[in-house]
Amino acid sequence: MDYKQLVADVVADAVDNQVSSSDIYAKIETPKTAQNGDLAFPAFMLAKAMHQNPKIIAEQIASEINTDAFAQVKAVGPYVNFFLNQGQVSAQVLETVLTEKDHYGDNHDGDNGVVTIDMSSPNIAKPMSMGHLRSTVIGNSIAKILTKNGYRPIKDNHLGDWGTQFGKLITAYLKWGNEEDVKRDPIHYLVKYYVEFHQRDEQDPALDEEAREWFKKLEDGDPEAVKLWKWFRDVSLKAFNQTYKKLGVDFDTYNGESFYNDKLQDVVDTLKKDGLLEKSQGASVVDLSDQDLNPALILKTDGASLYVTRDIATAIYRDETYHPVMNLYVVGSEQTYYFKQLKAVLQKMGLQSAAGLHHVPFGLITVNGKKLSTRHGNIVLLNEVLDESVKMAAQQIKEKNPTLSNQQQVAEEVGVGAVIFGDLKNSRIDSIDFNLQDQLKFEGETGPYVQYAHARAESVLAKAGKRDYQAGNHQLTGDEAWEIVKLLQSFPAVVKKANAEFEPSVIAKYSLRLAKAFNKYYAHTKILTDDEQLDARLALVKSVSIILKESLRLLGVQAPDEM
Repeated sequence: MDYKQLVADVVADAVDNQVSSSDIYAKIETPKTAQNGDLAFPAFMLAKAMHQNPKIIAEQIASEINTDAFAQVKAVGPYVNFFLNQGQVSAQVLETVLTEKDHYGDNHDGDNGVVTIDMSSPNIAKPMSMGHLRSTVIGNSIAKILTKNGYRPIKDNHLGDWGTQFGKLITAYLKWGNEEDVKRDPIHYLVKYYVEFHQRDEQDPALDEEAREWFKKLEDGDPEAVKLWKWFRDVSLKAFNQTYKKLGVDFDTYNGESFYNDKLQDVVDTLKKDGLLEKSQGASVVDLSDQDLNPALILKTDGASLYVTRDIATAIYRDETYHPVMNLYVVGSEQTYYFKQLKAVLQKMGLQSAAGLHHVPFGLITVNGKKLSTRHGNIVLLNEVLDESVKMAAQQIKEKNPTLSNQQQVAEEVGVGAVIFGDLKNSRIDSIDFNLQDQLKFEGETGPYVQYAHARAESVLAKAGKRDYQAGNHQLTGDEAWEIVKLLQSFPAVVKKANAEFEPSVIAKYSLRLAKAFNKYYAHTKILTDDEQLDARLALVKSVSIILKESLRLLGVQAPDEM
């Protein structure tokens, strides 16, 4: 039951619907302290309509409301404070969670609409560094959240497998490369060549011109350029997939930039036909001055394509293939202006899905205070961080629970989960400084803390033995149990909020609150005492276990039953 809606309805009735329940609903608050109730309505908004002091209005409303759903309704100054009936509400919430299980919080808001998610998108011939973590795990979590809200996400790993960097890499390989080295350790040596190119081109500008020529050859189908490019792509994908497997992330398509190479001329022809393409200093652009934006550069003076050319082709392909209701681009916040330009061009072209294009930006990730850059050789490899995290988790688990039977599996779930949760607990727009040791702690705002709360709940249930958790009327009272019940009751609203804001941190922060509330309850309550409340307490623990596991799943994190 939506108790907030119930409050809105009874307040509207009490004032003879002089203000609609939907307007009242928008103003209902959650008091900061339990002594002021569970929900509160500020009567200020009624003062004008009722021509009375808000304090008097609050007193009138409180005196007229009489329903079993509330244990108490009282006016405090201009506020009407509502105290819910703890026993009745707890029974309803627990019954719903135990019936719906991991589907609790599912809704059909998305009406089965397709949402494409442009995410991860590493560059070929470069290793996946910690810089790739955010787009990958944020996009993966958003896809899970969208599914829970009734959408059909399509995760598209739009690989950076085209562009001038391949001209640079081919140039570097032909000048300083060695085939045997690349076969032995492909990513390491390809990055080495790329870094060397950028070190040398500062003193030798002619290298840049040579690189541009090689990329033009690649676009024109030169056999040597294409052969090298395919080789670089194949060895890179093999390495990427090892990392994705560890993260538990998969994709619906790997259509990289190269996939759209034969579609670029159609983009140019369409822009010309629509009268949108203009010449500017020898280059071809789309004027966006009516949107207060700089021109979008479509073709360089030598006729070579750019990111935006390929992104336009990509958007058209997705529109025609998937008919999406939304197109999400999970890309760093430094690209915000670029996506404004892309959306403006697509809208001028009349693309049906252009209105649903959303840039989902995120802040920078640094590691121990240092910015990451492949070009300057400052790389922290994501694969190595995941391996180190698993190793550290294994050591902790060995110390805490040496008799655990599946220590390695749990170490992988905890170690990888710590890295993912360590990112997603932050509002995505915030820049974060990643510290592995901090993320692996079993206390504080970490993934292992939430995982351990879930394992603790499962331990209690295991000791209680098999039971029919849905049997009986699970009425609970008491501040600590009530705090958990209210958190469980709010989960569907949390799911909707995370979806509306494309914000996994809403789920992560919720899971931390629920884990903290459960640990407090566990510390102060003898759960397994055999009395008339035993079944109700176990129903509460089972519900917590279900929702903690589901919250972690929505983040892409596993929930071990033992730790």
